[in-house]
Amino acid sequence: MLAAMTEQTESRRQRAARRAGEFPPVPEPLPVPVIDSHTHLDITISEAGTPPGGDAGGDPIAAAVRVAAGVGVDRLVQVGVDVASSRWGAELAARQPAVVATVALHPNDAPRLADLDEALREIEALAAQQRVRGIGETGMDFFRTGEQGRAAQETSFRAHIAIAKRYGKPLVIHDRDAHADVLRILDDEGAPETVVLHCFSGDAEFAAECVRRGYLLSFAGTVTFGNAAGLREAARLTPLGQILVETDAPYLTPMPHRGRPNASYLIPLTVRSLAETTGADLAELCAAISATGDRVFGPW
Repeated sequence: MLAAMTEQTESRRQRAARRAGEFPPVPEPLPVPVIDSHTHLDITISEAGTPPGGDAGGDPIAAAVRVAAGVGVDRLVQVGVDVASSRWGAELAARQPAVVATVALHPNDAPRLADLDEALREIEALAAQQRVRGIGETGMDFFRTGEQGRAAQETSFRAHIAIAKRYGKPLVIHDRDAHADVLRILDDEGAPETVVLHCFSGDAEFAAECVRRGYLLSFAGTVTFGNAAGLREAARLTPLGQILVETDAPYLTPMPHRGRPNASYLIPLTVRSLAETTGADLAELCAAISATGDRVFGPW
């Protein structure tokens, strides 16, 4: 009996693990199309596979774009995290009308590079391309990189700020456990005209400071999590014109599918949660997000 119960338990666990690796079902479409302001199509396809709607043997990127457009997510920002992914994103954006790109060295990668200066020169060369519409994700991360790596992170961040200003392109910031230092460095260098706090992770006080400075707060699926009361408070005090939404796919899948792979077609779950949190009319919120996306990254 014990052996039989163990076998059944293991079977259930195996089935649960398989379900956790599947993409969630397609949600109800939004009433007005919006932008996914931050996604990693390369990582999504390589790690999680093709989202629903893909044909066996077909183009997985085209499938991801198609299923997203079907629920009202018709523009995607493919984000670079190193030279290779930045180059890949720039090439994708040049041939895929629904996608524009950003280019950068992720703050956690900066301390690991043998030649940071050379990598930064390659990022700057990509930044000149017309379909590259932002510089990021750059910034500071004190969660994964310890004290020994922070000098390289700061050097890289300052260089990305300068690139964004030289090319007149928005700066997309990765900020993890580094709120005060991010603001300090932006103040030291002088922030570009447009700053986007990717996957905003601060509390209401930090949100208020960012809003006061005119920065844009991009909310990911984390705002739907049960333990994210602080994020929802931050969203409530952010003007609609300073809100963006993102997936950071394949990570941070919104509820009720947390833990499963994420993709741009799941943005409607985050947008509906934000509408409920802020009390905004859903169509009005979608229209505001769309207009802000075009102002920051467009036209497509």
